[in-house]
Amino acid sequence: MHPMLNIAVKAARRAGNVINRATRNLDIVVVKEKLANDYVSEVDHEAERAIIDTLRAAYPEHSILAEESGATGKSDYQWIIDPLDGTTNFLHGFPQYAVSIGLSHKGIVTQAVVYDPTRNDLFTASRGRGAFLNDTRIRVSKRAQLKSSLVGTGFPFRQFEHVDVYLAMLRDMMKNTAGVRRPGSASLDLAYVAAGRLDGFWELGLSPWDMAAGALLITEAGGLVGDLEGNEGYMRSGNIVAGNPKVFVELLRLLGRHLTPELRK
Repeated sequence: MHPMLNIAVKAARRAGNVINRATRNLDIVVVKEKLANDYVSEVDHEAERAIIDTLRAAYPEHSILAEESGATGKSDYQWIIDPLDGTTNFLHGFPQYAVSIGLSHKGIVTQAVVYDPTRNDLFTASRGRGAFLNDTRIRVSKRAQLKSSLVGTGFPFRQFEHVDVYLAMLRDMMKNTAGVRRPGSASLDLAYVAAGRLDGFWELGLSPWDMAAGALLITEAGGLVGDLEGNEGYMRSGNIVAGNPKVFVELLRLLGRHLTPELRK
């Protein structure tokens, strides 16, 4: 395992311990509403501190972009962190959430960890070295057609300006797939695409820390990731499409019917 990935795994497991401890006493977890429908708990903050302390101890010169504490430092190396992706699920005891840690070097993500603390599932990837679940190599699914595919998504929950476009996309997807799932943790959904548990995924309005690690997992597992037009700009726009190569092409074709000028930016 790459030494930087090793440190990221250590950080993710420490955050997972914080989260698992808190699940025993969910009723005493202190929660704030950041924005409408966007919750943060003391557990998010504590998990983020555990991650940052671990990374800083090993790489004090690296910069950090974290969901709760924002951007700090200046370096070609930037850690992109979501300490608890799926806070709403976590707060309800719904066991679908993850810790996501990506490392970008000069703007390219080179290391990825997505850790599911409830199942002890550790998804990892280093650029050019493949993607793994625990110690087993993973590949995207081989399904050749969208109509037999299981596709993940996330509903708009913070910004609703594209909700009508999204609902039109969802309607088309419901008609043209074997099923649509909305589990509530984008980084884990992307990891599931990498592992072949989902054949594809799309969502609008994500943040870099939701996507950085999961996107590398998918490309290292032989899949494709892009924005709504299949281009590289998803980390900037927050609009992402992913899947095995065949399903990815069909997803773009179906979603492309609904693109507005704003979504093409």
